[in-house]
Amino acid sequence: MAKLPARESNMKQVIACIADSPQTGAVCDYAIWAARRLDTDLEFLHVLQHASEAMPVADLGSGIWIGAQDDLLQELTELDKRRDALAQAHGEQLLQAALQRARDQGLMRADQRQRWGTLVDTLLEIEADTRLFVLGRRRGGPPPLRLLADPRLEAAVRALRRPVLVAQSPYRAPERYMIAFDGSATASHMIEMVSRSPLLTGLECHLAMVGEAHAPALDEAARMLTQAGFSPQIARLTGEAVPALVSHARSVQADLLVMGAYGHSRIRQWVLGSTTTALLEQAPAPVLILR
Repeated sequence: MAKLPARESNMKQVIACIADSPQTGAVCDYAIWAARRLDTDLEFLHVLQHASEAMPVADLGSGIWIGAQDDLLQELTELDKRRDALAQAHGEQLLQAALQRARDQGLMRADQRQRWGTLVDTLLEIEADTRLFVLGRRRGGPPPLRLLADPRLEAAVRALRRPVLVAQSPYRAPERYMIAFDGSATASHMIEMVSRSPLLTGLECHLAMVGEAHAPALDEAARMLTQAGFSPQIARLTGEAVPALVSHARSVQADLLVMGAYGHSRIRQWVLGSTTTALLEQAPAPVLILR
């Protein structure tokens, strides 16, 4: 019988990525919930991008005489500086509100940080000191083929190796969760991570797999969870993977979906699509992504 790994330490912190978005409140609340469950520190992070980088100045062309062109460039530069200053001040207000939200909920082990740069690069820089990232998901309009409607979120999920919790509004403290299991090495590692973490301990556990191709792996996953003190309810589903998993998550009223991330090559994902991307887009509840 395989020996379970030791429980994770609580030295690393939870990072909540906040922005001026309707999802920010849910991001804060799920991050507070996770920090409590993990007994670790929480940091609210706001990432800014300079206006000149987000909206590069268009080519003014050669039709403008040099003096007027220089004056216009100077005016545009000053405008970018004012935009940066306003964005920074607004971000500081968001951070203060998030920090106060944590305090109001009794979480004192919380801090804040503001950084300039791109979201993915910033998260990669602090990944080594992070136990869990909590991000929101922008909604609006149909997504391009096989891609999330929120490209920043998809880029972060693809790049990061730490767990990512994708929050949804409204916040609801998780009481039951569903693990989407596919028998892969990534899925087996996901089960190990769940079994050794306090994040989901004591919650109602549902373990679902579509098809029978990896039935022995599903049984082994259930055995490992049971040995770790969980009581998984097993579901063997039929049909197409994503619709079947989404339907089952709704039927058991899962407050959280747990799944692995992007297990195949980029080329295969582009040709065949990605279960991870599709589940993220269609999930009826927040999604915890483990690698």
